Amino acid sequence: MGKRRRVAERRKTSPAVIGGVIAVVAVGAGVGGYALFGGDAKAEGRTRTTADGHRQAVKTGPLSATEVQTTAVRFLTAWQQGKPAEAAAATSDSAAATALLTGYAKDAHLKDVTLTAGTRSGDKVPFSVKATVAYEGQTKPLAYDSALTVVRRAADGEPVVDWHAAVVHPELKDGDTLVTGESGTPPVRALDRNGAEMTTATYPSLGPVLDGLREKYGATAGGRAGVELRVVRGEESKKAKLSDKTLLELNKGTPGTVKTTLSPSLQAAAEKEVARKDRSSVVVMRPSTGEILAVANSNRNFNTAFQGSLAPGSTMKVVTASLLVEKGLASADKPHPCPKTFTYGGWKFHNYKKSEIKNGTFRASFASSCNTAFISQAGKLKDSDLTQQSQQVFGLGLGDWAVGVPTFDGAVPVQSAAPMAASLIGQGGVRMNPLNMASVAATVKAGAFHQPYLVSPSVDNRKLATASRTMSASTLSQVRDLMRYTAAYGTAAEAMAGLGPDYGAKTGSAEVDNQKKPNGWFIAYRGDLAAAGVVQAAGTGGSTAGPIVAALLKAGG
Repeated sequence: MGKRRRVAERRKTSPAVIGGVIAVVAVGAGVGGYALFGGDAKAEGRTRTTADGHRQAVKTGPLSATEVQTTAVRFLTAWQQGKPAEAAAATSDSAAATALLTGYAKDAHLKDVTLTAGTRSGDKVPFSVKATVAYEGQTKPLAYDSALTVVRRAADGEPVVDWHAAVVHPELKDGDTLVTGESGTPPVRALDRNGAEMTTATYPSLGPVLDGLREKYGATAGGRAGVELRVVRGEESKKAKLSDKTLLELNKGTPGTVKTTLSPSLQAAAEKEVARKDRSSVVVMRPSTGEILAVANSNRNFNTAFQGSLAPGSTMKVVTASLLVEKGLASADKPHPCPKTFTYGGWKFHNYKKSEIKNGTFRASFASSCNTAFISQAGKLKDSDLTQQSQQVFGLGLGDWAVGVPTFDGAVPVQSAAPMAASLIGQGGVRMNPLNMASVAATVKAGAFHQPYLVSPSVDNRKLATASRTMSASTLSQVRDLMRYTAAYGTAAEAMAGLGPDYGAKTGSAEVDNQKKPNGWFIAYRGDLAAAGVVQAAGTGGSTAGPIVAALLKAGG
């Protein structure tokens, strides 16, 4: 008793509390004794031969309650007392355990740790953690639950904690660490074009946009970073595309300010429209300047409108039409073939519901979105023609847009044979999003490409992308005519009813592998507004994305 009492007097930290019973450590000749509870069972044994030829007993068989409890007490007590090496010695991977438990105090700045075990269940022992995060004079309590599992060590059968980073905190994956410090990029307050703050409370789908603004402007917008305890991902977690995660904020920091081009009224209307359709996204912009006035997604976790990479279907025919007219392969009011099917490069292409137009004009084919009218011209084009038209006239696919937040700027790769033909109708390798296609409509309306932007380039003196040339006056006039006719009499007429006469539109349906219904697309302009929307896996563009786009053009006046 005297010896046990002297050890207790030297103790500077409290022992782990296991199932309501204090784990009292007795130190003598390097062997720890524990106050235990519960039943016991003898382990079976086997032998192994050591390097010097001696036979050594190795414990096997199920773990007894005493072995589980003793091991848990040993590990938790050492951890609580701030002895990472001793705690790690009770695990199956002492090196990894030592590193993480050392960082628990040193890097995560956690002190006053109290560990309380719950009721053992077989080889598993749950436990709760209470600690204090202390960083440069700032403190905040932390509490969470975790668990450990006891296993037999392969080498000698001794019971040890089966080591995984999740033992220390359930949000940790192996290789991750805990760190307390400045949160990195300071927060920002995003303002609309009138100077009012925009938050996800008012505009729910703006989360990814606000994250992008913080990433781009947080360091220069005049704010101060907050302080937080976070999980910093290791290599394996990064391969699994897991992001660092905040566990506790000591303070939020001071936000900087970034003014955007967003219109509060149009943004509110866009939020309302996408809320009505699952998997919908929309962008509204000003053709004369490139200013983005609204962006909304029904999915609040990913900005499909700016970063999506989807086949645009027949809305791409606006770009293709400009190419055909420019090369003298089509003219709005001249006859143009639209057969039921057309085979090119070994693929048989057909129209919606296998329709055809006999003795029709190119205007009629465009307005009814006839696929074969475009596919039939593939043999008269070079493989690179559509790619060059997209880049040189519409500013697409060069990856040089400087919008103010991350964007995908479209892709129109050079293809040959059947895939090249499919590209003419927005399939094949062509990939776009509503931002790209709103820009296509805006280029037609303005007569020249103006790179879309969310933050004025004057804020950070960044250079906006440009196109190397414009359509000729004759080509531009015909493309506007085609889009105006489609809005008045073609597949876009129902959605665009009442919005004329200064308008134009194009519908699109994009087939997707393993998807029963196509993605519905719709692009349009009215006055100095251009918009594009997509509703994925919903059907034809006129009836799905069309009402969303038309409602926003109407709301914009």
